[in-house]
Amino acid sequence: MTLQSMWQQMRNIFESVEHQVAKDLQRKHGIGLSEYRALQLLTDAPNSELRMQELANQLGLNQSSVTRLVERMERNGYTIRDVCPNDKRGVYTVITKRGRQIQAEASKDYDNFLNSALDEVSRQHDNQPIANCLRQIVLGRVI
Repeated sequence: MTLQSMWQQMRNIFESVEHQVAKDLQRKHGIGLSEYRALQLLTDAPNSELRMQELANQLGLNQSSVTRLVERMERNGYTIRDVCPNDKRGVYTVITKRGRQIQAEASKDYDNFLNSALDEVSRQHDNQPIANCLRQIVLGRVI
C-alpha cells in the first residue's frame, strides 16, 4: 500500500467516524459536532469565553462559518456575545448556563459515540489497524 493510498484510507476512516459521531450527537442531544466542540472549548476557556477569531482558529473554521455557528448557538441559548472592554472591535462568545448543561450532557455520551463509530469502521478488515491505532493515540497509548 502506498503512502498516498494509506493516507486516503485514514481520511476515509476519520470522515466516517466524524459523520457517525455528528449523527449521534444530533439524534440524542440536538447539537452538531461543531457546536459540541465549540461548547467544549468555551467550557475549558478562561472565563468561559473566547474571541470569535480564536474560536474560529481552534475549530478550523473561517470567520463566516464561525459567525453562523455562534448565531445558531445564541438562538438556542447556549452562548451570548460580549464586546471586549479594552477593544470595542473585539467580540467574545461566552457560554451560558444552558450551554454548559447541554455540553455536560453530550459529553457523557461523546466517548461512547466515538468508540461505537470506531468499532463500526473496524468491521471492515482493512480498517482495523488504522482504527486501533487512532483509538490508542486518542487514549494516549501510542504504540
